[in-house]
Amino acid sequence: MAWTLAITNQKGGVGKTTTAVNMAAALQSFGRRVLLIDLDPQGNATVSSGFDKHQLGATVAELLLDEAGFEAVCRQSETGGYDLLPANIELAGAEFQLVSRIGRETRLKRLLAPVVARYDFVLIDCPPALNTLTLNALVAADDILIPVQCEYFALEGLSALLETVEQVRSALHPELGIAGVLRTLYDARNRLALDVSEQLLQHFGDKLFETLIPRNVRLAEAPSYGLAAMYYDKTSVGAEAYMQAARELVKRARKRGRLGQATGEAALS
Repeated sequence: MAWTLAITNQKGGVGKTTTAVNMAAALQSFGRRVLLIDLDPQGNATVSSGFDKHQLGATVAELLLDEAGFEAVCRQSETGGYDLLPANIELAGAEFQLVSRIGRETRLKRLLAPVVARYDFVLIDCPPALNTLTLNALVAADDILIPVQCEYFALEGLSALLETVEQVRSALHPELGIAGVLRTLYDARNRLALDVSEQLLQHFGDKLFETLIPRNVRLAEAPSYGLAAMYYDKTSVGAEAYMQAARELVKRARKRGRLGQATGEAALS
């Protein structure tokens, strides 16, 4: 059974898409079966996976509107190896249409149900807003993975997200949990980053990933080549950090009894 994770934070610019793409590529390199769902109309995860978002054919928008099936929408990233449900600006229009439909918040969960057993991990890249798309991701997910930039306003956004999670638990998905909090765009020279990091540790304890994702130019450059950082420059500190974060994620999955050993995971021990 797949572990479905919504990668979300209501604040933009914290590394959600970077985390989604690099985690997907790293997990795939460990021999895990991975599906990445681009649920952001900007389509950045799609572009980062090696696709032209203007030349896609069927997208996750058609899937959500029952205008195309999973097999017609799903395709494999040649640059990352994982499966992808791609998105582009058409998804914004689909969201508008979903608002008036019955069961709109549970649509993605129902669509994934027949295929989720094919995968070990399903990662959902969410838009930076609380809307129908984000609610679909939270209802479909087992848990959320929260990228957090260590700066003052990031804590404010995190507080809003946790309030949203509580509302979703109360109304739609009582079992929704937190898989972990990942510190991104980290600069150890910044005193504020150190202070915010300490606050996160105090609040989240062992839910906080030990791995720190640094500010790194290679992470910023890789999407323009349609690549995860590990395939753009595997020796970069950004690529190495995401590989380590993916190892942590696999360990957390094992701890929950969701995974056994897979080919390519010798480096985990």
